[in-house]
Amino acid sequence: MRCILSVVGILLLPLTAVAQQPVWPLKKPSELMVVQDPPKVVPRVLDGATPDNTRLLVSLGRQRAFLLVGDEVAVDTPVSTGKRRAMTPVGDFTIIEKSATHSSNLHGDFVDAEGRTVRTGVSTRIDPAPSGTKFQAVPVQNFMRLTAEGLSLHAGRVPGYRATDQTVRLPADIAPLIFQRVKNGTPVKIEE
Repeated sequence: MRCILSVVGILLLPLTAVAQQPVWPLKKPSELMVVQDPPKVVPRVLDGATPDNTRLLVSLGRQRAFLLVGDEVAVDTPVSTGKRRAMTPVGDFTIIEKSATHSSNLHGDFVDAEGRTVRTGVSTRIDPAPSGTKFQAVPVQNFMRLTAEGLSLHAGRVPGYRATDQTVRLPADIAPLIFQRVKNGTPVKIEE
């Protein structure tokens, strides 16, 4: 009995000390997240943007993309880029393929024999298929390929932080504005 009491006594001492510390109010999760500024479109500049005079700049640190005409910004938009397991690479790229609707061979869902989704939002690069399932590609809109290895820009969910596997997601309402004003060969710079 003494052993139990002495063990309890030892455990109670730190708990008592902790209980005397001031309690800070807990913040709501929404207060902890950084909220991205909404997209900004400059109509005067966008009206003059053509596939022959535009270029794209993606800032990984700011999680923003810019459609530029010369040195003027036509579109400034939040993006979501690659997270730790598959970071978006930095460098100078060009658009090598455009497709209004593209079926991804890397991202999709695992479905069972009856077509029911077993796991959603998977990457064939890192997620093993559960037994008895097959991969079902997810269509992506306004797809712009930068490398044969899968680096691309396209419409998708932009939560305000890095959440993709290498790609650059654009807001669904902004992606068509950019897609219409670039071509194969348009330069894209991705920087930290």
